[in-house]
Amino acid sequence: MHAGARRARARAGNSQRRGLVKLRAIADFQFGPPAGKAMFPNKTRIEFSAKTGRIRRASYKGQVVATLMPATGLLALTPLAAKRFARAFPPPRQRVIVAREVGEFISRGRSVFARHVIDVDPELRPNDEAIVTDEGGKVLAVGKALLSPEEMLSFKIGVAVKTRTGIRPRTS
Repeated sequence: MHAGARRARARAGNSQRRGLVKLRAIADFQFGPPAGKAMFPNKTRIEFSAKTGRIRRASYKGQVVATLMPATGLLALTPLAAKRFARAFPPPRQRVIVAREVGEFISRGRSVFARHVIDVDPELRPNDEAIVTDEGGKVLAVGKALLSPEEMLSFKIGVAVKTRTGIRPRTS
């Protein structure tokens, strides 16, 4: 290997390390410490934009863990990151807990309606990332909270969480 290739490989390694530090800091800001360490282990691979050089997404063992949303600078989680988060933090942190009977429906990527919400993190705000779980703590989906916790628990109609990704493939 010639010197130029060695320098390029070293730069790539440094950018991966810097990217991981940055992603962990964003996760700690968004979800509270130590969310960054819980969701992004040391072997997390960071993908950068070819045009801007900014972080696009993070993956671990070939699976996408999270995507950095350019408009907000915050993370959009995948079910893999949600499962890591759920193991690291006790309920109800960042969670919307739904009735078991709608678990299959939600795990296929369908939205969470307020009438099915059993419990919710009192600190969750509209537009926050929400981890949808069943009563047993099983992660079903991830999405964006549309209502406040009080509204989720008191409303009988309306969408509480707009689901982005369920743990199962969506069927028509």
